[in-house]
Amino acid sequence: MSRALSLFAEHRRGLALVLTVISVLVAANLLAHFTTPLASVIVVPIAAALLLAGGALAGLNWYDLGLTPRQLRVGLPWAGGAIGVVAVIVAIAVAIPWFRQFFTSDRYGSSGDALYAAFVTIPLLTVLPEEIAFRGVLQAAMLKVFPLRIGITIGALLFGTWHIASSFGLTGGNRGLSGILGDGTFGEIAGIVGAVIATTFAGIVFGWLRYRSSTLLASIAAHWALNATGALAVAAVWHLSS
Repeated sequence: MSRALSLFAEHRRGLALVLTVISVLVAANLLAHFTTPLASVIVVPIAAALLLAGGALAGLNWYDLGLTPRQLRVGLPWAGGAIGVVAVIVAIAVAIPWFRQFFTSDRYGSSGDALYAAFVTIPLLTVLPEEIAFRGVLQAAMLKVFPLRIGITIGALLFGTWHIASSFGLTGGNRGLSGILGDGTFGEIAGIVGAVIATTFAGIVFGWLRYRSSTLLASIAAHWALNATGALAVAAVWHLSS
């Protein structure tokens, strides 16, 4: 009986941690996208740091988070492989004219902007905070409560939902998407739905990489490669079309 009560109490604590992490992520997302320009820069990294500290207080250790020195060393080949695969896929997409239109975004019109984004803002303000929050703390908490597939799937769905706010205006700022979906209300909604589906799928891949490699480094590398090569590809397409 005492063993059963202990397991029940542990499950409740794990579920409480999951709900707390989700609540912090929801609050951070709203503050980052619907308050001030400064908040859009600092809120998510601060939230990730708070989640890291909160996870430690709740009993998560560096191994649970995939951040021990040994795990990071083991993750180096995974990280290199993930970056290589993503870079090849993006390069092929840019080389094919039909796919190239989806990289005609107004966001990175100059090489300087794209390079700064790829090597400064994307890794520091997007990739590291999101990976610590989602594949680090959230996934570690999830897998203490749910089976592997359910935990990764829920985390991926939350990751997709996380990108709703950042997808407003996505279609209007991308000539390829607006050319296919239009730039009206339908196109806007379709762009958001597409972004959620794409990032949910990415969340599944990142979650699997995190679990399979046992380290957060693998999902960090894949996430960074996807965002950074995308930014660099946009700049490359601008130069090719000018």
